[in-house]
Amino acid sequence: MDGVVIHSNPIHRRAWEVFNRRYGLETTVEMHERMFGRHNDDIIRDFFGDGLTPAEIISRGAAKEEVYREMVGGRVEEALVPGIREFLERHAGSLLGLATNAEPANVNFLLDRARLRPYFRVVVSGDQVENPKPHPEIYLKAAALLGLAPANCIVFEDSYVGVEAARGAGMRVVGVCTTHNDLPGTGITVHNFLSGSLREWLAVQACFV
Repeated sequence: MDGVVIHSNPIHRRAWEVFNRRYGLETTVEMHERMFGRHNDDIIRDFFGDGLTPAEIISRGAAKEEVYREMVGGRVEEALVPGIREFLERHAGSLLGLATNAEPANVNFLLDRARLRPYFRVVVSGDQVENPKPHPEIYLKAAALLGLAPANCIVFEDSYVGVEAARGAGMRVVGVCTTHNDLPGTGITVHNFLSGSLREWLAVQACFV
């Protein structure tokens, strides 16, 4: 979702900075780099250490996402990755799923605010799996719910941990370069869904014939 459906990572970065300052913590460039594609529980442990209780970890993660939703507010439409709505409409007859480490509140916020929910047959968020990305569980679960073999799935990813998860699941990967300029291990990389090369690449993939 983040970085593929919505170009939200710049807003997430600012939200982490604002949130972390509540605890006297300044967010470095290295901290930002480590958070891409990861589940909030992992990020909170990374930023604040292992001394927090499970309840405190959940509470801080939820509080940070409240900051994010306040920031993105009425800017959802302009923050969507260019071409994503048209892409979803063009492939509305395909078995499309959304698999994301994002918090359920953020998933619901985006799908409802952007009116994208009808396009996805399956939605799997980080709280529905034991092992978040880079473990492949979330993609394997989404494929199973869609009734598809992993080899017949194409994943769109913007993060290194996401590409690792998709490849670990045995799926093909399209890299969306909203977060990183290079995504090793992908079949093709594009800047957004307006890419003509993406259409050409998908046209030769067996599951899109």
